[in-house]
Amino acid sequence: MAADSMEIDDSLYSRQRYVLGDSAMHQMAQSSVFLSGMGGLGIEIAKNIVLAGVKAVTLHDTKQCETWDLGSNFFIHSEDVLSQRRRVEAVCPRVTELNPYVHVDMSSSALDENTDLSFLRKYQCVILTEARLSLQKRVNEFCHSQQPPIRFIGCDAYGICVRVFCDFGEAFEVSDPTGEEPKEIFIQTITQDNPGVVTCMENQPHGLQTGQNVVFREVNGMVELNGTVRQVSVLSPHSFAIGDTSQLQPYAHGGFFVLVKTPKTYRFETMERQLCDPQVLTPDFSKPEAPLQIHAAMLALDAFQEQLSRLPNIGCLQDAEVLLKLTEEVNATLRNKASVNTELVRCLSRTARGTLPALAAAVGGLASQEVLKAITGKFAPLQQWFYLDAIEVVRPLQSVPAEEFFPRGDRYDGLRACIGESMCLQLHKLRVFMVGCGAIGCEMLKNFALLGVGLAKNSGEVCITDPDLIEKSNLNRQFLFRPHHIQKPKSTTAAEATRDINPDLQVDAHLNKVCPATESIYSDSFYSRLNLVVTALDNVEARRYVDSRCVSNQRALLDSGTMGTKGHTEIIVPNLTESYNSHRDPPEEEIPFCTLKSFPSVIEHTIQWARDKFENAFVHKPSMYNSFWQTHPSAEVVLQRMQAGESLEGSFQVIKLLSRRPSQWEQCIAIARLKFEKYFKRKALQLLHSFPLDTRLKDGSLFWQSPKRTPAPLDFDLKDSLHFTFIVSTARLFAEIYNIPYSEKDVSEEAVTRILSDVNIPEYSPSEKCIETDETARKPDQIKMPLSSEEEREAITQLEQAIATDSVTAERLRLSPLQFEKDDDSNGHMDFVASASALRARMYSIEPADRLKTKRIAGKIIPAIATATAAVAGLVALELIKVVGAYEFESYKNCFFNLAIPVVVLTEPAVVKRTPIRDDIYFSIWDCWTIFGHEDFTLSDFMNAVREKYGIEPTMVVHGVKMLYVPVMPGHSKRLKLTMQKLIKPSVDRRYVDLTVSFAPEADGDDDLPGPPVRYYFSRSGEMP
Repeated sequence: MAADSMEIDDSLYSRQRYVLGDSAMHQMAQSSVFLSGMGGLGIEIAKNIVLAGVKAVTLHDTKQCETWDLGSNFFIHSEDVLSQRRRVEAVCPRVTELNPYVHVDMSSSALDENTDLSFLRKYQCVILTEARLSLQKRVNEFCHSQQPPIRFIGCDAYGICVRVFCDFGEAFEVSDPTGEEPKEIFIQTITQDNPGVVTCMENQPHGLQTGQNVVFREVNGMVELNGTVRQVSVLSPHSFAIGDTSQLQPYAHGGFFVLVKTPKTYRFETMERQLCDPQVLTPDFSKPEAPLQIHAAMLALDAFQEQLSRLPNIGCLQDAEVLLKLTEEVNATLRNKASVNTELVRCLSRTARGTLPALAAAVGGLASQEVLKAITGKFAPLQQWFYLDAIEVVRPLQSVPAEEFFPRGDRYDGLRACIGESMCLQLHKLRVFMVGCGAIGCEMLKNFALLGVGLAKNSGEVCITDPDLIEKSNLNRQFLFRPHHIQKPKSTTAAEATRDINPDLQVDAHLNKVCPATESIYSDSFYSRLNLVVTALDNVEARRYVDSRCVSNQRALLDSGTMGTKGHTEIIVPNLTESYNSHRDPPEEEIPFCTLKSFPSVIEHTIQWARDKFENAFVHKPSMYNSFWQTHPSAEVVLQRMQAGESLEGSFQVIKLLSRRPSQWEQCIAIARLKFEKYFKRKALQLLHSFPLDTRLKDGSLFWQSPKRTPAPLDFDLKDSLHFTFIVSTARLFAEIYNIPYSEKDVSEEAVTRILSDVNIPEYSPSEKCIETDETARKPDQIKMPLSSEEEREAITQLEQAIATDSVTAERLRLSPLQFEKDDDSNGHMDFVASASALRARMYSIEPADRLKTKRIAGKIIPAIATATAAVAGLVALELIKVVGAYEFESYKNCFFNLAIPVVVLTEPAVVKRTPIRDDIYFSIWDCWTIFGHEDFTLSDFMNAVREKYGIEPTMVVHGVKMLYVPVMPGHSKRLKLTMQKLIKPSVDRRYVDLTVSFAPEADGDDDLPGPPVRYYFSRSGEMP
């Protein structure tokens, strides 16, 4: 559909466009992909590439649905097994539903040593899963020999081991290896020398590498550099050399440089050539040998199948020894090799018939991104092998009796072969709370369904909550949702879709936010019934809050997040690891108020300015107006109080809005025209009046120099489409907040021109008000600023007039505030922000941004793509198995990856810090001491109880931000006799409070040390809910 017209459907693809860019999206929409093997790994890749939006996919598979498939393929249902359908017939219609723009067809013809491969010529990329190595080599040779080569990807998953192999031909050109957006970096100085050295302003790091190219713009003095591209040689993080500048004019001031992206060519070898000398990616530096060890073991497994036409039998020691011998033989033939890992080979032999759906999801995400690279040339491809093992999942299970792993004829046989029956039962009994049902949430629920997490018959449960409704843009990666679900709640819809995958799951869906306001629902007794918590959130605040609830309730937390192709997972286990709040990212740098108001230098500043203007005029002011008249419903009473000299907060702004309130569309157009004059002409004239071009600072340097940009006033011109868009969108938004009707005809160029011809633009006269230039100054709060007597008199007169002319009616005391909605192009919100930002950029000669970029920045959109989401959720689900099995600290892995580069890094979580109190008393964030009191229990009793029970001398007691007892504070010693009830004043239903108790240090002169939280119960019976 869209591929032919080449229009990208932004309402569906907007979040992914920010990851891949339009040219890659266009390439995908013209590419056809062949994907063989509809097992767990194949269906993951099918899902991700169809969501991404390729032109056509052929799904190929020759097998029939079996009960076993229900545990790894989320698109095969029980009825498909009963009616003995082919796997490809069962999944094809369900894959098709994921994206109306992708043509999905199927094939079940034989693909083997004798197949004529010429049918593959119509595809740009071929992916084989569940194919023998000999067939992979044959297909790869064919693809490699074509002109241009067909990109080939081979993927395999056997039990705990997975591999991905890529061959994109002898010369594969990549337009953008990293996908990072180059930043404009301002220049401090450039020396006139050979070589000339560039230093960045305010020691900003340039982030360049020697050999890269940069382009210069807006340099004063050394003007010959402008527009030229120079190769850099890095000298320090803040400076670099650019070749000879000795013959150029001396540098004066200003200017910036930007990295120039240069395409890169990658060379690939065929699988046959790569087998004995593989080029591998190392995901876990704690076991750098692992990729080569898995390479040898999996090649031996291929040989095992060639010789015996089967996989090793579950729990068969003889097969394990055969595989070990084959691995040693294979290893001897490798040029690039590591020592044979006996434990890994035995675990592979035992689990080869099994499947870990979580591992398939993680690697399916990575392999799908490689497919997208193959057809778009966007991002650096995998060279050439990726290996991952989940040995940490099965290592503690090696002593479990073999029969635990044998099949029982149900959907969990594949999983059981890997982790055994007891672990499967533990998963079935699990009670999980998942916060968020967006992209990661959908993927997580699919993993829960395949793993059998929270089954009704085992008294397990998955409780999910999300207050959001489904939007069209969600469908691009939240794969449980379909077009007919738009505007339905995410949580209940996701719960239904999850039960379709596994009807035995007990899913309880809520529509709540998890925050202090819902603590009565998600109370301590709620957490006490849970085994663990999973977050699928998109903001730090919510993660912090959930983390604090998990710490105080001693519950494990599995967190993850993505941004474009980057993803992270963090595993938080009581008493073993640090918590999420133990580390804090630096806060985002705010743009200084004076920069936004008067001195923007980059497009982000003008976009933020336009967004703030929207917020102030159409959200904040109307809301303030409404709440003022709700508090003071009578205008007459307000007038009397003001005449009596009372100052009512916000009255000046509110009365101004009331007196100027428009009642017709023509007035809205007039307001918009005056706003244009104020923002884009007068602002510039006023700045140039206050700071003429030759203004100098105290040190003698020019005021108007980089990064400050000199504004140039804009003259209004209705023929300029940007001017027209600004007028119409601004007028529409004012009409909306003032409830003024207008028609399609009213916004035509003709009607607008007619109205504007009657608008009177007053003559400009400069004011002498002070313009803020201090970058540390905060934005003043208009409402709280004291009014001058002149402003008070003006407000009283305006209100008297309004009352006298009967313009104070109930509807005139009410406005309709807007809520910024970036994804609806018909509402004019983005029209206003984009045109206002572009006009301001023009006024300051800032390179403009297109609407797409403006929308991303104004809407704070996090770029997102299904490949990364699927990968993080798979990695989290692997860790979930370890948490359920209560594994040792060494087993857990956090992960950071960037599929674009591609890099995957697995690390151990941060070990919990223990603080010593006395010789053998330590505490950590996970400790919580308890003291039980009663109605007459005093503060003094509390201090004594802590001293007796825990052997420390309390010096200070704090409740939240309230200091209950600090000896040096006046009057605090009297508090010792007061009861805890009286000091804390708990609400009726409050059973306990968490207090912070500090204690005296060992050495004199040291500061007091805070201990762990002390949970004080107001009565003995308080402990149990």
